[in-house]
Amino acid sequence: QVQLVESGGGLVQPGGSLGLSCAASGRTISVYNIGWFRQAPGKEREFVAASSRSGNIRFYGDIVKGRFTISKDNAQNTVYLQMNSLKPEDTAVYYCAASETIRTNVRSDYEYDYWGPGTQVTVSS
Repeated sequence: QVQLVESGGGLVQPGGSLGLSCAASGRTISVYNIGWFRQAPGKEREFVAASSRSGNIRFYGDIVKGRFTISKDNAQNTVYLQMNSLKPEDTAVYYCAASETIRTNVRSDYEYDYWGPGTQVTVSS
């Protein structure tokens, strides 16, 4: 019902910063919990961060170690992921996803119904 498109990926040096955006269309994201996940080649998908419907409650995966910040702008129908102190192991395709209802675990990709196509983040040099 909602369409999601990520943007902002690219090449960044270790220790650098990068901001990702997730633009939604079709309906307001205020009715959804929004999560960020990532997947590197040959590895399973990892939880990165999530926001409640209002944006007032945020969750982070241990893998980002306090370096990332998720924010949700319902008026702009956009979710952001600010990534700081980037490491080579952060290299992955980053996806945003929407969940109408979190049943058990906000960190599980099984909870999310709609996914964007992803954007590549490469941390190197």
